[in-house]
Amino acid sequence: MHLQGCFAVKPTDYVGVAPRLLVTEGTEVQAGTALIEDKGNAAARFVSPVSGTVKAIVRGEKRALLAVVVEADGEQKSIRFDTDATTADGIRKTMIESGLWTLLKQRPFGIIPQGDAQPKAVFISAFDSSPLPVDLPFMLNGREEDFQAGIDILHTLAGSVHLSLQAGKENSFLGSIKNAEIHYFDGPHPAGLVGTQIAAIDPINKGETVWTVNAQDVATIGRLFTTGIYNPERLVALCGPVVEKPHYHRTLAGACIEAESGKWKAESVRFISGDVLSGTTIAADGFISAACDKVSVLPEGDYYDFLGWLRPNFKKFSFSRTFLSGFFKRKAESGERRAFTYNFDTGRHGSVRPLFVTGEFEKLVPMDIYPMQLIKACIAGDIEQMENLGIYEVEPEDLALCEFADTSKTEIQAAVRAGLEKIRKES
Repeated sequence: MHLQGCFAVKPTDYVGVAPRLLVTEGTEVQAGTALIEDKGNAAARFVSPVSGTVKAIVRGEKRALLAVVVEADGEQKSIRFDTDATTADGIRKTMIESGLWTLLKQRPFGIIPQGDAQPKAVFISAFDSSPLPVDLPFMLNGREEDFQAGIDILHTLAGSVHLSLQAGKENSFLGSIKNAEIHYFDGPHPAGLVGTQIAAIDPINKGETVWTVNAQDVATIGRLFTTGIYNPERLVALCGPVVEKPHYHRTLAGACIEAESGKWKAESVRFISGDVLSGTTIAADGFISAACDKVSVLPEGDYYDFLGWLRPNFKKFSFSRTFLSGFFKRKAESGERRAFTYNFDTGRHGSVRPLFVTGEFEKLVPMDIYPMQLIKACIAGDIEQMENLGIYEVEPEDLALCEFADTSKTEIQAAVRAGLEKIRKES
């Protein structure tokens, strides 16, 4: 595992955090040392993933805190935390002190839960259905004991844990996990999203909360309670159509991707921490987000599209069948007929225009909601309408496919986040 270079803790990876800085440049820290805390949530403490020296305090407009960058010393000296707790209150205290509490995400709103919060259940998705999917069972290989320990901790803390696996796939040890209710899902994206799984297993009603945890973070929780050391180790996939050698890289949360131009098949590329539908754009020498499982690399769509939709375009994707490619299939090497494959880039292929009803969104959202009406309510900021239309069941990622297929080029995920934030602040 690579423990050289710089690692960053970014409060911008989280929703609703008002960060208070606890260190200064030049401070020596250990893995597990608190760097930032949330002014509005005493349970949210963000700790250093490595031992070393605080190299930079990165600020943005109006001196907003964007990141604390720690330069690793390569020794990985760690604070030891109490792991003797067996009760829910003791586990809660240890998780808060060690920074593990920030690995929990509460729905609705996608926020870090308060220290005294109690969910009706914890949901974990152990498979990826997004474009360029990672193999989560493979990524957890060798961490079986840590993962089971993490499940046990979450079960003690919340009482009910739901683990979702992909049907028809060999899930190795995941299918025999104890203290969790196992569910199997099948189908294309968004089947692997935890929001889809919650809606199918136990939908969220107004006044209820659930927690979600990234699969690799479950193993991180288990590791701390097994060893007493905070070690946010994770496998991160480097993938995309312009990556010459896609691979998995073992590192720690907040690592710098340290991109080199010679690795890419295109001159101009975009780096995305996360999947291409709902990830966050980062710089070529930027830092991955806290829960990142993959870095997706796409060619930039910074070119002029001559004649646009007026061309026949046999090789351009269109969900609404605007182009002829949507009507044709071709033979694969095996003899079966399949749709065209496409080389996607970041181009929008059109300008923003008014949002109008097409019937496209309903085909992409398996939840029992009206996506078009919900999106319009979010744009209008109508709280009563948003609540009536199921805003508490969704996060922006749940409607990312709608944004991809939207002929109006509306920033749907941003609208949903704005709607959720308006409700959260007013409640």
